[in-house]
Amino acid sequence: MCGIVGVVSQAPVNQLIYDALLLLQHRGQDAAGIVTQQERKFFMHKAKGMVRDVFRTRNMRGLPGTVGLGQVRYPTAGNAYSEEEAQPFYVNAPFGIVLVHNGNLTNAQALKAELFTTDHRHINTESDSEVLLNVFAHELEKSTRGIQLQPEDVFKAVANVHKRVRGSYAVIALIAGHGVLAFRDPYGIRPLSLGRSKDGTVMVASETVSLEGTGHIFERHVQPGEAIFIDLAGQVHSRQCADNPKLYPCIFEYVYLARPDSVLDGISVYQARLNLGEALAKRVVSTVPPNDIDVVIPIPESSRPSATQLAHLLGIPYREGFVKNRYVGRTFIMPGQGVRKKSVRQKLNVIVSEFKGRNVLLVDDSIVRGTTSREIVQMARDAGAKKVYLASAAPPVRYPNVYGIDMPTSGELVASGRTVEEVREIIGCDALIYQDVEGMKRAIGSLNPKLDGFDASCFDGVYVTGDINPDDIARINEARIGQEDPLEEDTSRLALPNAQDA
Repeated sequence: MCGIVGVVSQAPVNQLIYDALLLLQHRGQDAAGIVTQQERKFFMHKAKGMVRDVFRTRNMRGLPGTVGLGQVRYPTAGNAYSEEEAQPFYVNAPFGIVLVHNGNLTNAQALKAELFTTDHRHINTESDSEVLLNVFAHELEKSTRGIQLQPEDVFKAVANVHKRVRGSYAVIALIAGHGVLAFRDPYGIRPLSLGRSKDGTVMVASETVSLEGTGHIFERHVQPGEAIFIDLAGQVHSRQCADNPKLYPCIFEYVYLARPDSVLDGISVYQARLNLGEALAKRVVSTVPPNDIDVVIPIPESSRPSATQLAHLLGIPYREGFVKNRYVGRTFIMPGQGVRKKSVRQKLNVIVSEFKGRNVLLVDDSIVRGTTSREIVQMARDAGAKKVYLASAAPPVRYPNVYGIDMPTSGELVASGRTVEEVREIIGCDALIYQDVEGMKRAIGSLNPKLDGFDASCFDGVYVTGDINPDDIARINEARIGQEDPLEEDTSRLALPNAQDA
């Protein structure tokens, strides 16, 4: 998952892009990058780290211009530890193009071979985003040979990208001397929205919070398969470039990824999480008598709306029982020390009085590996809880995600190949209640009947692009093995700033 933003203005944009990336920091903490354009020259700075660490005053001074784009990265493909794979990516022909990408290409290896043997283009990293940039550059060169660039030429190139590329992609590209292009894959799996400020500045960004938080008025979401070209005068041109577009946004955006104050494809993320809590309440009642629950406690942070709604509907007191340490920093490896992973107990601390002598219902947004859940359940017991029940606002995560979420391999997913009872025994709670898949889809889908469906592949194993088979899953799993850097920090969900921290 990543966060991307692009801006066309008549005023300097470096600070504006920086502010927008801060609002998207929850979407990626591994690396950040900004590129701006002055006249026809690009100015770029990118590095590993959080936005506030990557960009210092001297870096910002080196980013002049009134047009630009930026990205925060949480890697799901390629080498997570290479500075070279921080975005934006650049090619010098045609025109000069820089690009940022949120998503994951499922046919990147085949495209890389095509680029080498047929298109005669060189790929220098393992990033699928560099592959996507070169495919677009090649198609743009074919559509504009010998003539001045027009919006129609850009749209023709995007249409050809759709024909060649598979997977999920929300893209923003800057074409030197011409303008900013934004487009989504034909299923609209990853989000993208358009807004405008009172002074005429046009912005496209992954989430509406980035628009609103920087003084822009939300205008609309970019449609699946659609391309939007913003020329340097701020005029917006748009065209549907896919043959058969359908809107299947990633449902995990609403469960966990997006900030609650964002609206994605017409659905309030906050309201979606309230609805998930309402649906989950019905599941809890069928498993644990409400009078056997003394208190409902959320596991910070994204589960709070669901836990609040659940507690309200069941008439059970809602309490904050965990305090999250937002300032857990890097574990420095000194000579002679071994590698030390941070415990959940360094990230969360319990308020003992909320647990002691009580039957508690813990509510989480989802359960992935189960290791964090197991430790949290034990923390509740250590604090004196008589019984510990655990409810997940999402269904069991049983399948890998191939569309741009850093989801573990099947072997690492605690629910993969196991019954709910087997998962309960592993986690160590007295009862485990999951949301059901159809209930989740109804709870969120009811907020926008115009949706064609959802990508819920990590829950139901249905990959909406239709090009994923067991061999592809095995290849993706193999690519993940051995990718973890032993000197890096724990990247579990509790280790990262999430929707309500950003």
